[in-house]
Amino acid sequence: MKGIDVSYANGVVNWEAVAAAGYKFAIVRCTYGRHGVDDKFIANVAGAHAAGLLVGAYHYSYALNVEQAVEEAEHCRQVIADAGVLLELPVWFDMEDADAYKARHGFAFDPAEITAMCRAFLDNIQLDCGVYASYSWLETYIDWRSLGCAVWNAQWGPSDDLKGMMWQYTSNEYIPNGSCNGYFDANVIYE
Repeated sequence: MKGIDVSYANGVVNWEAVAAAGYKFAIVRCTYGRHGVDDKFIANVAGAHAAGLLVGAYHYSYALNVEQAVEEAEHCRQVIADAGVLLELPVWFDMEDADAYKARHGFAFDPAEITAMCRAFLDNIQLDCGVYASYSWLETYIDWRSLGCAVWNAQWGPSDDLKGMMWQYTSNEYIPNGSCNGYFDANVIYE
């Protein structure tokens, strides 16, 4: 089953075009850090549902320790509850450092601590959840095997080593009339 993941950065998504192109689900960014809320979260969930897609969500972490990961889980859960949206798919915890925030703030990138932070988020969100990361992060920093949760693996190219529940195989999937530039992250859920 193919789907896309989106955030405010995708602009206004034409969900009917996404569905017409054969996509069946969307993972929508809902929150980031301990206080951030994606401006397009509610609109994207509503649009995806209106087009007949299943929906999940993701949280981008800025946590620097276990306590902050717990706060992020509570924040994410509350935003989803307050929005009153139905999520048929998991909420994903993205612990990577794509914008180098953690590196700029002296984060040690210790695998035991990162795994503990993932566990803290998963244990405290009180929703169906899993972890998202690139293959290199899953193999280097996150002991995903010990977490016992769903895994969303981001790996461009063949993914024979680790498919997880979901595989993000590109950040450059073109969907005609799908958004302002038409390009999305594309994913497959293994049923």
